[in-house]
Amino acid sequence: MTEKLSEIQTEHNLRHRRYFLNRASTSLGGLGLATLLGNEVHANQESIGGLKSLPHHQPKAKRIIYLFQSGGPAQMDLYDYKPQLTKRFGEEVPKSVYPDDRKTTMSNAQASFPVAPSIFNFSQHGQGGNWLPETLPRLAELADDLCIINSFHTDAINHDPAATLMQSGSQIPGRPSIGSWLGYGLGNMNANLPAFVAMSSRGTGKPGGQPLYDRLWGSGFLPSRFQGVKFRNQGDPVLDINNPDGIDDATRRAMLDSLKKLNELQLGATGNPDIETRIAQYELAYRMQMSIPKLLDMSDEPKHILEMYGPDALKPGTYAYNCLIARRLAESGVRFIQLFHQGWDHHGNLPGAMRGQCRDTDAPSAALIKDLKQRGLFDDTIIVWGGEFGRTIYSQGNLTKEKYGRDHHPSVMSIWLAGGGIRGGITYGKSDDYSVNVAEDGVHVHDLHATLMHLMGINHEQFTYRYQGRDFRLTDVHGKVVDDVLS
Repeated sequence: MTEKLSEIQTEHNLRHRRYFLNRASTSLGGLGLATLLGNEVHANQESIGGLKSLPHHQPKAKRIIYLFQSGGPAQMDLYDYKPQLTKRFGEEVPKSVYPDDRKTTMSNAQASFPVAPSIFNFSQHGQGGNWLPETLPRLAELADDLCIINSFHTDAINHDPAATLMQSGSQIPGRPSIGSWLGYGLGNMNANLPAFVAMSSRGTGKPGGQPLYDRLWGSGFLPSRFQGVKFRNQGDPVLDINNPDGIDDATRRAMLDSLKKLNELQLGATGNPDIETRIAQYELAYRMQMSIPKLLDMSDEPKHILEMYGPDALKPGTYAYNCLIARRLAESGVRFIQLFHQGWDHHGNLPGAMRGQCRDTDAPSAALIKDLKQRGLFDDTIIVWGGEFGRTIYSQGNLTKEKYGRDHHPSVMSIWLAGGGIRGGITYGKSDDYSVNVAEDGVHVHDLHATLMHLMGINHEQFTYRYQGRDFRLTDVHGKVVDDVLS
C-alpha cells in the first residue's frame, strides 16, 4: 500500500503542486485545506480559517448563542405587557386592527375573534424597568442585562418557512444558515471542535412540536464543511464518536493518513471542491473523537453550578442540559451555538402550556447568562432568544378566564438580546394597543441578522458569496443595523 502511494505521488507530484499553489492563492477551499495542513492563512491569530478580508471592523463579540424557541412564543404573555386589554376581555378585535385576510385557515372560520388578555401578572424589574411576567422569575433578576425588542416582525405565517427565514434569511430552503455564514467568514477558534453546533430539546409545554429539519443548521450552497454539527438529544451526541471494537486510536490515525494522501492526489488531479470538504471533515471527525467526550464529561462541574441550571442539568435532551453544554462550547471556542427548544405552538390551553415552557427555560436561560458572566465570557458573547413568529391577541377556540389559545402571527413579536455589544435594561420598539402591528421602531429579521453580523465585525452588505452567477448575502437585499440597541 505504501509503495503504491509513493508511485502515484511521484507521477502526479508536479501537477498536484502547481494546482495546489494556484488554488491556495485564489480559493477559499484551498485556504481551508492549507489550514488543515498547518499553513498560516489568517491574519487574526485567534481564528482558524475564515476569509482574509474579515473582520471588516473591530468586533464587539466573538461568538453567538441563539436560543431558538420553536413554535412561536406569545409575545403578550411574555414580554409585551398590555394591561389595558384586561378591560376588553371577550370584546371583538376590530377588523380595522386585524382584518380577515390576515387570519390563518386554522382560525378564520371562527364566528368570533375575542380579545384574550394575558392571564399572567407582570411587574417591572431592574433599573431599566423591563416588564416581565410572574412565570420568568429568574430572568427577572437579570432584567438589566436584557434588551427586549417588542417590535420585531417577520414575513412568514407558517412554521417551516418562518423558521427557515429566521435561520437563513430566506423562506425558500437551500440558503446557508447564519451559523454557516459566520463559520465561513470568520473561521473557528478551536481546531478540535466545529465552528457551528446545533442542539434540540423538547418542551413540556406541548407534546411533540413542529419538526426540525437538518437544513435549519445547513450550509446551503456554501461548502458543506460549514454546516452545523448536530448534537443528538439521546444516545451518543455524535454518531460514531467512539471507535468500533478492535480499532484503537493509532489504527484510526494510520487509516486516515492513508486516506488523506489518496484524497489529496485526487484533489490535485480533478480540483473537485467536494474532496477538500471530505479531507476537512475526516480530520475534524478524528479531532472530535478526542475533544467531545471531554467536553461532555460533567464531572468537573461544581454542585452549585448544576443547581443553578436546574434539576435537569445532567439530563441529555433537556433545555437545561443544552444550556450548560452551550456554555462549555462557548468556553471551548465554538463560534456559533444554536439551541432549538420545541413546544411553543400554543393553539389551545396556552396558560398551562406556557407555564410548562417557562419552567423549562427560565432558570437555564438565566443560569447561562450568570455562568458566562462569572467566567468572563458574557461581554464578548451575544445571546439571542426568540421564535419564528408571535401569536394573535384574539383567542383561537373558546375563551374563558382560565383558558385560551392563540394562532400564528408574524406582524409583531418579541425577542431579546443580551451580552457582547448589546444595551441591557432597555425595551426597544412598541407594538400597537392590541399587540397586532408595529407602532414604533420596527425590527425585521434582516435587521437582526445585520446587527448580529455588525457586532461580530462584519458589514452585512459587503459579505457575499457568488452562486449560480449571483452574489448572495444573509440579509438578501434588505437589512439595517439597529444602532439603538448597541452599547
